[in-house]
Amino acid sequence: MKKKIMNLTKTMSLLVCLFMMAALFLTGCGSAASKTQNTASIVEETTGAPAGDSAAATDMGTEGESALLTKIKEKGVLTVASSNDAPFAYIDVETGGFEGIDAVIIKEIASRLGIEKVEMKEIAFENLLIELNNGSVDMVTDAMYIKDERLEQTYFTNVWYQEGEGIIIPEDSAISTKDDLVDVTLGAQKGTAFLETAEEWASAGKVKEVSIYAKQTELMLAVDGGKVDACITDGIVAAYTLAQDTSLKLKLLSPYEAEATGRIGAAIRFEDKDFLDEVNAVLDEMKEDGSLMKILEDFGLTEDYFVGVEEGYTENIK
Repeated sequence: MKKKIMNLTKTMSLLVCLFMMAALFLTGCGSAASKTQNTASIVEETTGAPAGDSAAATDMGTEGESALLTKIKEKGVLTVASSNDAPFAYIDVETGGFEGIDAVIIKEIASRLGIEKVEMKEIAFENLLIELNNGSVDMVTDAMYIKDERLEQTYFTNVWYQEGEGIIIPEDSAISTKDDLVDVTLGAQKGTAFLETAEEWASAGKVKEVSIYAKQTELMLAVDGGKVDACITDGIVAAYTLAQDTSLKLKLLSPYEAEATGRIGAAIRFEDKDFLDEVNAVLDEMKEDGSLMKILEDFGLTEDYFVGVEEGYTENIK
């Protein structure tokens, strides 16, 4: 095992990277982020069944499936759009693979639908729904919040999972519920929505005081080093950090109900309602058989992020 100082160096580098990811996520998933357009794409094979006989395809699709699913099977590739955000849907720079929570979910959905491969096309976040409606991709999978203004532009699948703030505590902490924060010093990062939440809690007497840090790196290390009792930050990014670096003797407070949750789904064009129904059927099957929860757990997420079939139904506007 590497020495502690090497682990701390690795942690610093990892958290700097994740801070940048979290910053993009805060602006990206909740609103339109300014990201540079990139035409990079990558193809990932699934375990799906081979594409069917293209001669059997019609404008209505082969018997028992949507026209889009038939078309995708003929191509052998499902093309999804993402702005390349870790840990959600991104191209791993070391392996070249399509990785992340959303990536694993969509690859499993594709496999169950009999699609051989999934291709990720990198598109700036603010252009994702535009490119979807232009027909350059089949769907958008990028930890995108299901919001009313977006439902005016496309359909959304049922909820994949929910996301919100998380509370990070030492592994041996006596803190077990949100109420236990009343006597603690809570760390938060400058310039984030999570700092605003922490300061609101302090004003309401829900935490003793707030300690502000300039970087996500410093924030996590402050908890690990005992400078603060806990910290508030992006829950999924924090879970990913802890899963990647076991030198940090920290954990997410659980059970914990986030106060500002976003519900994540994938976007599909209005004209592809039948394909939406096919994706939703598989997604709900994954919820019921436990495979979706297993994916979340593999990324360090607890049941707090899981949304069941009934409560995860998306009421599309059109």
